[in-house]
Amino acid sequence: MKHLFIGAAIAAGITTTGVSAQEITLGRFFGACEDAGTDTKASVGEACIIQSIINAADTEIEGVTINTLPTDWGNYYDQIKAAYAGGTAPDVHVMHRHRVPEFAGLGAIAEISGDLAAAGIDPSDWSPAALDAVSFDGGIYGVPMDFHANLWHVNMDLMEQAGLVEDGKPVLPTSPEELLAHAQQFKDATGQDYLAADFAQFPLGVRTVLALLWQQDANIFTDDGTATINTPQAQAAVTAITQLFDADLADPQLNYADSQQAFLNGEAGILVNGTWVVDFYTAEAAKAETGLNTYFVADFPTLFANGATWADSHMWAIPASIEGDQRMAALKVLAFINDHNIDWARTGHMAVRTSVLESDEYAALPHRDEYTGTAAIARDTPPSERYGAIQDVLNRELQAIWLTGKDVQAALADAEIEVQDLLDR
Repeated sequence: MKHLFIGAAIAAGITTTGVSAQEITLGRFFGACEDAGTDTKASVGEACIIQSIINAADTEIEGVTINTLPTDWGNYYDQIKAAYAGGTAPDVHVMHRHRVPEFAGLGAIAEISGDLAAAGIDPSDWSPAALDAVSFDGGIYGVPMDFHANLWHVNMDLMEQAGLVEDGKPVLPTSPEELLAHAQQFKDATGQDYLAADFAQFPLGVRTVLALLWQQDANIFTDDGTATINTPQAQAAVTAITQLFDADLADPQLNYADSQQAFLNGEAGILVNGTWVVDFYTAEAAKAETGLNTYFVADFPTLFANGATWADSHMWAIPASIEGDQRMAALKVLAFINDHNIDWARTGHMAVRTSVLESDEYAALPHRDEYTGTAAIARDTPPSERYGAIQDVLNRELQAIWLTGKDVQAALADAEIEVQDLLDR
């Protein structure tokens, strides 16, 4: 990305009407979009949709200008922490629900429950899960924007060719054994890989394994901080994936961009990815030159006893250090984003406002009726200030299994030791 959190500072300006303006620096990931404009209904894809909302806020909020500081998703938290340490944190920034214990626990982000009414934000319109996502130790530390989760994105033409479509819907596996059988049937019929995902870069593989672990009513650590990774359930979850690699029915060396491109090229029947790409894939499938033509979105299938998929929430926070007019200006930006929850939901993410969730406009969004079960099976680990570091350990050890051939039990044992050390700190 071109912009980094370097020297991000609060600056004052003058509007054309002569009123003193508050300049708000806004930190985000989601990717770059240089020509988003201000039409929040026309933009496509995460980067352009969020930037169109920000651009509209910059235009419509009187007395506030917004300087957007996008950065790469993979480096975001390293940079945001460095910005806080250097006293240059953005006035408004996006973060994930799982990071709330870390940032709120350190006193970095502001508790804003007493500011919401004045800013025009009604927390009673947030779903209970959304309110819980931004809550910590009895306070509210941000404004929720979505719930996002892993889905199965399906190429229906290839699935039809493989005989895995019934009544217009994909036939998805209901056990690890059926997963392997379907994958082999698919490869025999199409010559393509059954499943693609980012197993070699970002922790998409971690999230896939976690879902299969939760489906066995297990987790990687307990509420009291005991790591539980080297278990029969974890071994079963990992093996459900590695059996596809061993049979040459999925490629463990694909990164995020390559796995996505393989799916869009028609080189994989299923892509494990999140809600954030539904709008983008819908647009791509409409293009004649794209290998994906008939696109379907499915809930993550249940391969073990209970339905479960990885999920998280995006939210917006402000630093605890900003005060007065600057704080109110930042809250106005949060309120504007909250008001445009339906526009952000066009990405494919699940909305957080009850009034949006119950609206006809939300129900009419493309593919929305195909993954209505996702909200009910959304899961995550217990809260932890070490979430990011724990995820990094799991990503490294799982990649060691499928990229270097490390023994499954040895990798899980090593991960358990490291995660326990993190939890004990």
